[in-house]
Amino acid sequence: MVQKEKQVLGPEEMRRALIRIAHEVLERNRGTEGLVFVGLHTRGVPLARRLSRLIQEFEKHEAPVATLDIGLYRDDVPFRSRPLLKPTSVPVAMEGKKVVLVDDVLYTGRSIRAALDAIMDLGRPQVVQLAVLVDRGHRELPIRADYVGKNIPTARTEDVQVRLEEVDGKDEVVLIRREE
Repeated sequence: MVQKEKQVLGPEEMRRALIRIAHEVLERNRGTEGLVFVGLHTRGVPLARRLSRLIQEFEKHEAPVATLDIGLYRDDVPFRSRPLLKPTSVPVAMEGKKVVLVDDVLYTGRSIRAALDAIMDLGRPQVVQLAVLVDRGHRELPIRADYVGKNIPTARTEDVQVRLEEVDGKDEVVLIRREE
């Protein structure tokens, strides 16, 4: 099987998309009061940290960043499978906060459903919003992002891969087509 990659976002387009998302978060939430970013492992964590840094630059006020592992909340892992867990770190109580979940790609919605379950176990936020770098469609659950860096319509035979400097050594989003 041959795979063809096509870059759909480079470093500068990613930076601009995150700046736009940060401004939209500030506008919708009327500032940073009670705002908490929750990054989903793996690539949602550095994206959440980038958004928090941008908001710090704009507002001179920090928005805390939590990291969340949803491995135990997934409904699509085989029964009795032991998922490789990453650390969950929540520096502030979720109770009454404006939580912005951050992930790299929104696809079926199952990761976000798992994240919502995990967050509710940590406390009851005032509101939960969703920010994603890429929305590729094909939802299996009624979940919609509040903030989207780029919509990339895909076929089910295509994959979208986000690469980040912090994890992969470079920033880009590629569309991967599998060909027989």
